[in-house]
Amino acid sequence: MFLPYRCQASNILLLGQEGRYSIYVHASREKPVHTSSLFAGRDIHSDAVVWGLISMVDAEKRLLANALEDVDNQFFVLLSDSCVPLHSFDYVYNYLMGTNASFIDCFKDPGPHGTGRYSMEMFPEIDERDFRKGAQWFAVTRRHALMILVDNLYYKKFKLYCKPAEGRNCIADEHYLPTLFNMVDPGGISNWSVTHVDWSEGKWHPRSYSAADVTYDLLKNITAIDENIHVTSDDNKLVMQKPCLWNGLKRPCYLFARKFNPEALDNLLKLFTSYTSV
Repeated sequence: MFLPYRCQASNILLLGQEGRYSIYVHASREKPVHTSSLFAGRDIHSDAVVWGLISMVDAEKRLLANALEDVDNQFFVLLSDSCVPLHSFDYVYNYLMGTNASFIDCFKDPGPHGTGRYSMEMFPEIDERDFRKGAQWFAVTRRHALMILVDNLYYKKFKLYCKPAEGRNCIADEHYLPTLFNMVDPGGISNWSVTHVDWSEGKWHPRSYSAADVTYDLLKNITAIDENIHVTSDDNKLVMQKPCLWNGLKRPCYLFARKFNPEALDNLLKLFTSYTSV
């Protein structure tokens, strides 16, 4: 079951799979124009979303609230307009539905872009030692989706004390879910996201792929990754590398990847059947 903002290459992944997924779109415009019929009529009531602010988390909660109304929805995946699938629908479906774990990126970063963003005003509900970091692109079970929706205690602390450009430059969507689940159910999450993002350029935003970047080798290399890597933001730049364990077995980490620019779509569609796994 998928919760995209607007996901490129969705037609190839979803066509013919009706009844096995639901789509909910949180659009930035009041009346968005969709290039795929799969997204028509799937818009939910949305609100303004600003990068770095708690409104990013609010959008995620709004999506989950709508998706949870359907009792058949058992797994919830957050995607963006720049995401692409890396595998066939059956592969993705079986990967997610075949485990009780949620895929939430979570690690302890002692540097300025990790623990350095913690505010003492979050104490005692959130201790500095419990503060975590991770990508926002989650894939969660129904049980965990409900936990996200009902939480107000920890959410309120992030709403009040995690904001960009306030000395600590705290980015709410990078810390709220990792911290929440590190505190309430650390054994129930994978500690990595099933959506691949390349941060190797060391910038505020991850690498974007143009049409020229999209090659068979690029996509095969991403799908072959079976270890997740986190790098701390302090002077030590400690690299933490762990295997991606699915039900205790080492498996490829990623089901999706981003950020692919719109002009890359044609090349992606040409290569899709060649690199996706069944």
